[in-house]
Amino acid sequence: MRSWELEVNLQAQIRDLSRRDEDVRARLAGQVGNTPVVRLRRVTSGLPAGVEVLAKAEWLNPAGSVKDRPALSILEHAIETGDLNDGRILLDSTSGNMGIAYATHAAALGLPVHLAVPANAGEAKLGTLRALGASLTLTDPLEGSDGAREVAAAMAAKDPGRYYYADQYANPANWEAHYRSTGPEILRQAAGITHLVAGLGTSGTLMGTGRYLREHAPTVQLVAVQPDRPLHGIEGLKHLESSPVPPIFDGNLPDRTLAVETEAAYEMTRRLAAEEGLLVGISAGAAAVAALRLGGSLNQASIVVIFPDSGARYLHESFWSQP
Repeated sequence: MRSWELEVNLQAQIRDLSRRDEDVRARLAGQVGNTPVVRLRRVTSGLPAGVEVLAKAEWLNPAGSVKDRPALSILEHAIETGDLNDGRILLDSTSGNMGIAYATHAAALGLPVHLAVPANAGEAKLGTLRALGASLTLTDPLEGSDGAREVAAAMAAKDPGRYYYADQYANPANWEAHYRSTGPEILRQAAGITHLVAGLGTSGTLMGTGRYLREHAPTVQLVAVQPDRPLHGIEGLKHLESSPVPPIFDGNLPDRTLAVETEAAYEMTRRLAAEEGLLVGISAGAAAVAALRLGGSLNQASIVVIFPDSGARYLHESFWSQP
């Protein structure tokens, strides 16, 4: 075969691979989002008759959490901009859910992932990440997610040609995913929404969903949820007064911020499982506490609360056996 024929054949193969990649990405995108809302009925029994609380069931995403949305958004953006060309490795920090979402979707796309993870993230999460093919750097457990982020940033600075540092805390593709998907879904599913309640971690969920609601349903009140103290046990949430503030966070967007005690979050997480049949994570328990406290102060309201993940990833925690 002549050289020009080889070149034409190679280009045809590249186009075919590109089309197949686009097909995979389209199938992934079709599986992420469109999670249902579930009305809470028993834990809300003490609320005024005119108040309803609807939970958005984000654990039904393919990788099991709300983080599917920003992870796929970040990956897609990096592919489109060429940031993952030439075998570069997607690098980020995570305490669990975002890493599992990265690893799930990157595996389907055939992309390498390296994650900085606190060493105490739990064997179930670490095992899941390894099973999905992610490479891990375990970081000081005492430094938590902020320490893992520092390690990832240092790795990227040391070898920028090897890594694409996604930095979920600063990446606008994080909140943009919720602007494009979570916000429109909520308006379709809960047309009478009066309040949105969401926890603050990277803050992407509240920032993106909140911005969409500000534009399309400006009377909706945006309520942020965070732990009530720096040292807490609500995994996935940040106490912003004592933590580095995520660059994507806009403090002017929430109408109010409610602080929740770890013990109250634990109790509500147990109640949601036992009384509603919803096995959800601790941050969902905290968000539910905030939603019920908010609802108790209102006469008429339709409150949508984000439940980020399943409780199956936290069954090793001792609070499940507490009275």
